[in-house]
Amino acid sequence: MQLKTVLLAAAVALLPAGICRADNFSFTGNFSSINEVQEFTFTVGSGSDVVLRTYSYAGGTNAAGQVIAEGGFDPILALFQGTGPSAVKIGQNDDGGGSVPADPVTGTHYDTYLEVSGLTPGTYTATIQDYANFAIGPTLGDGFTNGALTGGTYIDATGTNRDNHWAFDVLGVESASNPTGNSPSPVPEPSSLLLLGSGLVGFAGALRRA
Repeated sequence: MQLKTVLLAAAVALLPAGICRADNFSFTGNFSSINEVQEFTFTVGSGSDVVLRTYSYAGGTNAAGQVIAEGGFDPILALFQGTGPSAVKIGQNDDGGGSVPADPVTGTHYDTYLEVSGLTPGTYTATIQDYANFAIGPTLGDGFTNGALTGGTYIDATGTNRDNHWAFDVLGVESASNPTGNSPSPVPEPSSLLLLGSGLVGFAGALRRA
């Protein structure tokens, strides 16, 4: 058997049963109105630890290595199981607290951060809105409160005017897309690639010694 064929078989064997490839996806864009809702769909396999987070309020560097400017609106994140109007709301996050940095202007931690372990394999929907346009639930079809704060272009709870740009990362999933925007290439998790690579190197060495 040729070495490359053996290595391909080894790559499959090294993947734990039921554990699927985990990739990271980064999205950016701009709202056209304060009550706009950006929708994202993603799929997970078993054993998935998923992180959803924004960068645009306080700024930072996303998973794709893109530097995101601070100054974006105060985002809300909602998560639904399934797609379309019947998707069931799982949770909602307003502020990420200590999991996200403080904005240099307001000193507040208003970017979102949601970490979810053990999601049932399948397809999910995440949404990003401007505070305080909350998802009503229990389903996506129930809509949103259309309660984004007014008084400025994009104004937060501190009374500070912000702008309309957003940046959102979906981490640790099989695939992700933004039906109303773009669908970038995934950024593979380094830990997964290093684990697979080190296993293949060791296996190849054992073959040469045999």
